Amino acid sequence: MASRPAAAPPSSRTDPYAALRIRDFRLYVIGNFVGTIGMEMVTVAVGWDLYERTGSALALGAVGLAQVLPVFLLTLPAGHVSDRFDRKRLLIAAQILLALSYVGLAVATALPHVVALVYVFLVVAGIARAFQQPAKDALSPQLIPPSLFGNAATWRSTSWQLAAVLGPGAGGLVIGATHHAAPAYALAAGAVLAFALLIAPARSRPYVPVAEEEGMLSTLVGGVRFLRRTKAVLAAITLDMFAVMLGGATMLLPIYAKDILRVGATGLGWLLAAPAVGALVTALIMAHRPPLRHAGRALLVSVAVYGAGTVVFGLSRSFTLSLIVLAVVGAFDMVSVVIRNTLLQVMTPDEFRGRISAVNGLFTGTSNELGGFESGTLAAVAGPVFAVVIGGVGAMVVVGITAVAWPELRKLGQL
Repeated sequence: MASRPAAAPPSSRTDPYAALRIRDFRLYVIGNFVGTIGMEMVTVAVGWDLYERTGSALALGAVGLAQVLPVFLLTLPAGHVSDRFDRKRLLIAAQILLALSYVGLAVATALPHVVALVYVFLVVAGIARAFQQPAKDALSPQLIPPSLFGNAATWRSTSWQLAAVLGPGAGGLVIGATHHAAPAYALAAGAVLAFALLIAPARSRPYVPVAEEEGMLSTLVGGVRFLRRTKAVLAAITLDMFAVMLGGATMLLPIYAKDILRVGATGLGWLLAAPAVGALVTALIMAHRPPLRHAGRALLVSVAVYGAGTVVFGLSRSFTLSLIVLAVVGAFDMVSVVIRNTLLQVMTPDEFRGRISAVNGLFTGTSNELGGFESGTLAAVAGPVFAVVIGGVGAMVVVGITAVAWPELRKLGQL
């Protein structure tokens, strides 16, 4: 393994920038920021291009299905791999594969009558994401001392949210200026390759990998058993999975931008960026404040507001109101993200990080794509407004069920 990072910086209780003062974590955050901008640009490009070509809500829902299948099938094995092999190298390889899939999407876009090819390259992107997420999540704690896990989780989320603000807006502007999705795909490919280049020189703290004689099945079972014993973590990621799967309206935003709010590709970029604006503001506030004293209650309330805001957005016909509501949704979603990520980092031993990150990625990653497929299918049958509104109501119902089923989460105090 590479050499140990430099001595720990001042405590995050006195220095809100403590984690960022560590060079290797800073490289990681910058790389993740740039790569996420590229991934968010692809989200805009795929949605707009397919809806322009097909005019079908079902075609948008199929985007989620194409990406969720490889994630569903490969995430747990990828977690096993990330606990057995060098996580940084695995992350770099995943970024290279992701870049190749984006180049493929650019080629597919130039063939207007071969829509099926878009889904082929989305599957390839899903394979890359399946290996990227556990490696990326497990690598982060190796770059910093344990005392800064909470501070690092906040800055990771902050950088991601800032990228999620800039990425959709940039994607919308590029498509609006060129009237084509291919340039957005090309820029995205360059962005994820930049992540690979930035993370390459980072040095990580050594950890004890899974023993060679342990098979994949036994190591996966060990990770699942650990998660079942740690009920607060299990409750948090289960809550996130079902709330996002039901309440996420992202996949239907191209329909809202074109047919309901009538704001075009540039407006779509702003709609996609609005939740990240609210999340970014919230993340910056949380980074400069002490940890939440009642984290469990804060998590439940934040997800309930997320669902309620989704309902309001679904009913809105004002572009301004829609942007404001989406920003509020993003702000409260940020609270749940920080709490969940801090829980995972604080309560998971190094040797389990890859597998637990994989399980978390399976829950949270598939929820976005399954939610997109569910929303697209329901919108094709009952209309986009009904699909968004009923999804928001469902997210609020999930909060109530979680609070009753896992009292450990409701009683969770300061992390």
